[in-house]
Amino acid sequence: MQRNLVDASTILLVRAGSHAYGTNTPTSDLDVRGIMIPPSDYYLGMKRVEQYQEAGDGTETKPDLVVYELRKYLTLAADANPNILELLFCDDSDVLKLSPVGEKLRASRHFFLSKKARHTFSGYAMSQLKKIESHRRWLLHPPSAPPCRADSGLPERAVIPADQLAAATAMMMRKVADWENTLPTFGVDCADEASTIAMRDRIVETLTEIHAATTDERVLAAGRVLGFDDNFLDLLDRERRYEQKRREWDSFKAWKATRNEARSELECKYGYDTKHGMHLVRLMRTCAEILTSGTVLVKRPDAAELLSIRQGAWSYERLIGWARDQDAKMATLAAVSPLPHSPDREAIGTLCEALLREGLGLGDATRSTK
Repeated sequence: MQRNLVDASTILLVRAGSHAYGTNTPTSDLDVRGIMIPPSDYYLGMKRVEQYQEAGDGTETKPDLVVYELRKYLTLAADANPNILELLFCDDSDVLKLSPVGEKLRASRHFFLSKKARHTFSGYAMSQLKKIESHRRWLLHPPSAPPCRADSGLPERAVIPADQLAAATAMMMRKVADWENTLPTFGVDCADEASTIAMRDRIVETLTEIHAATTDERVLAAGRVLGFDDNFLDLLDRERRYEQKRREWDSFKAWKATRNEARSELECKYGYDTKHGMHLVRLMRTCAEILTSGTVLVKRPDAAELLSIRQGAWSYERLIGWARDQDAKMATLAAVSPLPHSPDREAIGTLCEALLREGLGLGDATRSTK
């Protein structure tokens, strides 16, 4: 799809990333994101497009650009994708282009907020935490060589075919998932989905805290229930641990080869990637705001503090403790949140039809609007 056609089809175009958050620095690249309704032959004919992407140099004149086709965008927004929701909730000052159709979409942004944000926003935040912990471990104790099978008590070649090991592992993980989701077995009567999720998480956390059943122990217990003998389970466990070490080594090599100089300096100076830390705090606070107030504060009122975190104001220990504490609180916030458990997909579908009809000039855009 040609850029000129993308530009003509765009109904909403906004600044994204640090410029939208208010946490940009003089060296920050500019990211621009948008939504488009391509011509009718992309809907009625054989042409297809989900998004247009163009790498720039991060400047005002040539930013990094991504423009999503409307239906693709609405699907991602309904799933509470953090980077996607920013387009609808960004500050008006960051809107670069807004057609009448785009304005109607922005006016309907409340359709896309639900308790799913508890898992997407805090989930993204905790993925940042995992990166921070891994990178710190590599900084302090970098592995010196790839793992050997012998170190895990394994023969040079696998005794059991990889597909059989994978199938057995999948069966055991499904069994563990069944246990964690079958709350009536424990006499728990939860009134709604959010309470069910919160109670399940608490049961798992409690079992782990008292060392009655770590994740590994639950997996092995599932294997015994499924009828696998102890020798097979021991071999499976050693293979799994070796595979974890191998993936860790691969991740370490990739991190070392691709980390840029600026991020490397942050990690060496403060003991962790403070930019990851800043994003972790932003995502977790945004999650809490969505669950309590039903809106997304893209332009951060705490931008100054977030920038100070990037500059090393929070120690590694403070960040880790804060993140784990906040993650535990999100289940409670979700349980009492006024938001629906999931978005009204029928209403979103009706909105999509109305926007497409108007954008493509196909008749009465309000025909099916609720």
